Amino acid sequence: MRSVTYSMSISLDGYIVGPDGGLDWSTPDEDVFRFWIDEIRGVGVHLMGRRLYETMLYWETADQDPSPDDPTREWTSLWKPLPKVVFSTSLSTVQGNARLVSGGLAEEIERLRAEPGEGDIAIGGATLAAEAAASGLIDEYQLMVYPVLVGGGIPFFPQRERRVDLELVETRTFSSRVVYLRYRVAR
Repeated sequence: MRSVTYSMSISLDGYIVGPDGGLDWSTPDEDVFRFWIDEIRGVGVHLMGRRLYETMLYWETADQDPSPDDPTREWTSLWKPLPKVVFSTSLSTVQGNARLVSGGLAEEIERLRAEPGEGDIAIGGATLAAEAAASGLIDEYQLMVYPVLVGGGIPFFPQRERRVDLELVETRTFSSRVVYLRYRVAR
């Protein structure tokens, strides 16, 4: 069965977006970006909410830049064909290799798990991940922890009163002091 992974960059104080909506603190350096390129190769479908979808729209045309660097070209070549499922009640259309869904996250995940296919089911975005976590559907948490305290914003972890035991599977420290943590849900 395909695993469901929740991966995002996170501040040391636990936020994926700062209080002003900014992400400037999480711009990856070359090593971190190369890591994400390698990670996306293992994804079979990416689930996201409207905000993350709108942020990631940049990658649908990044290869049209007059002089994209090699990592940008490589990421774009992997991202554009990747099937994406966008959960939104406010969007009426989506672009690229994406389809729009207005509800039923648990049903969508179960359908994707039952389909033949390779690669993980990735979830991006705290709101969508909170819904999946509340239903016990997340198998792994992958955090790219940046050495910054942003003081508020959108938290990585859902604010639920539910204990979830985790097993540390992998760690990695980058030269930029960013730390990657990968945890599997203990079942």
